[in-house]
Amino acid sequence: MSKIVGIDLGTTNSVVAVMEGGEPTVIPTAEGGRLCPSVVAFTKSGERLVGQPAKRQAIVNAENTIYSIKRLMGRRYDDAETRRTREMVPYEIVRGPHDDARVRIPVTNRVYTPQEISAMILQKLKQDAEAYLGEPVTKAVITVPAYFNDSQRQATKDAGQIAGLEVVRIINEPTAAALAYGLDKKTNETILVFDLGGGTFDVSILEVGEGVIEVKATNGDTHLGGDDWDQRIIDWMVAEFKKEQGIDLSQDRQAMQRLKEAAEKAKIELSTLKETEINLPFITADASGPKHLQMRLTRAKFEQMTEDLVERCRVPFERALADAKLTARDIDEVILVGGATRMPMIQDLVRELTGGKEPHKGVNPDEVVAVGAAIQAGVLAGEVRDVLLLDVTPLSLGVETLGGVMTVLIPRNTTIPVSKSEIFSTAEDG
Repeated sequence: MSKIVGIDLGTTNSVVAVMEGGEPTVIPTAEGGRLCPSVVAFTKSGERLVGQPAKRQAIVNAENTIYSIKRLMGRRYDDAETRRTREMVPYEIVRGPHDDARVRIPVTNRVYTPQEISAMILQKLKQDAEAYLGEPVTKAVITVPAYFNDSQRQATKDAGQIAGLEVVRIINEPTAAALAYGLDKKTNETILVFDLGGGTFDVSILEVGEGVIEVKATNGDTHLGGDDWDQRIIDWMVAEFKKEQGIDLSQDRQAMQRLKEAAEKAKIELSTLKETEINLPFITADASGPKHLQMRLTRAKFEQMTEDLVERCRVPFERALADAKLTARDIDEVILVGGATRMPMIQDLVRELTGGKEPHKGVNPDEVVAVGAAIQAGVLAGEVRDVLLLDVTPLSLGVETLGGVMTVLIPRNTTIPVSKSEIFSTAEDG
């Protein structure tokens, strides 16, 4: 029987893992890294690049390079989230025939759905897994943010299908992380998974122990992630440069792509350093000659610029706790997931929210979700025994009744699978 792989299809990076000899293993990419950037590019010669090669050429080919496509999965063109994404990316987002959001690539003169772009990333992961395992890979467990709605989940399944993968299960990212953490836990623990990725944010509260992983409550924001912190640095650099030089870089696609890479680098450096220097020579030119960008950004200034983003993490946390009918004192362990949780301001927030608890350091925030997906794949393939996963529906399900009221049939945080039936009669003729 061929292996079922576990895939973390992320906003910024994607990871594929598999069970080998009873242990979950992260599969390296063809380029040798463990993370595959979720980037797809089309070159002038019509070649398609995925992952690291696509990311490397983004500066010189900004309008034909797609990143953060996960933000558009299952989204309508008129969504507020789609509007926000349009302001953040250099490529063109267009309206599809069903009012859905799609992307136009000038060099191929084609419009692609987010599912097609995601499928290209999945295809690359599939090829890397096949090269590593030496056998065809046809089945996968793919993770999604816990707060993804039904159309976003369906879009993820469709992407898998386009990539030639049978998606045997879609599981929630925080649940996958808990599975990776809780697989060998003998005692019962209440754990909090705080998952801040490149574009999405989830908080889940779970009980783990003796092979049972039960989700108590989940909450989140599907449009908050590390990208937003990068964007604040970009906006700051644009404003500062305009003040100094009188030139607006936001109109220059190539310059903006360089700013994006510099912002990401500065953000990462400020997780370990108190200040960082941003040097971008020849960023632009005017009649007087070339212009260079040189700026210093301190951690304190960065934290001040992004204070409101940190605050946005607070509400989902409080809601999840309230829904689980728990207090911060009831949490035994805190698991941080997603690269953005490396920022000291996020770790400080988590400590504050949990009454001073130190986050668990034994998991890799970039890989833990894919590892959990591989364990779930092992469960479905019969390789991993004595594991029971009890997840919940993140959003309430209901029908619209007279007066535009939503009558809830299945409240949020109900353990799944579940079925409910109710009889409705028509309130008026016709």
